[in-house]
Amino acid sequence: MTYRLIQLAPGAYDLLLRDTVVASVVRNGSRQPYTWTAELLEDLPRNRRPSPFREIEHDFPSQEELCAWLGCSTVKTNNRHNTAPGL
Repeated sequence: MTYRLIQLAPGAYDLLLRDTVVASVVRNGSRQPYTWTAELLEDLPRNRRPSPFREIEHDFPSQEELCAWLGCSTVKTNNRHNTAPGL
């Protein structure tokens, strides 16, 4: 399965499976060490949840571990500090 993370705001992402948003990913806490939570948007029966989700919500000690669990190859950030060429 191909997952992608699209950043909405610092510490908040949509999780896309193919081209459909299936979950949210958020950074928890205001101080390090942060934890990360991936939560499905729909409360599907266990046999209809996309792999590797076994529960509706899963917690991780780092974003890297969450991405490894998902096999997530793409993380699109929303870096507002960069300026687009020509502006």
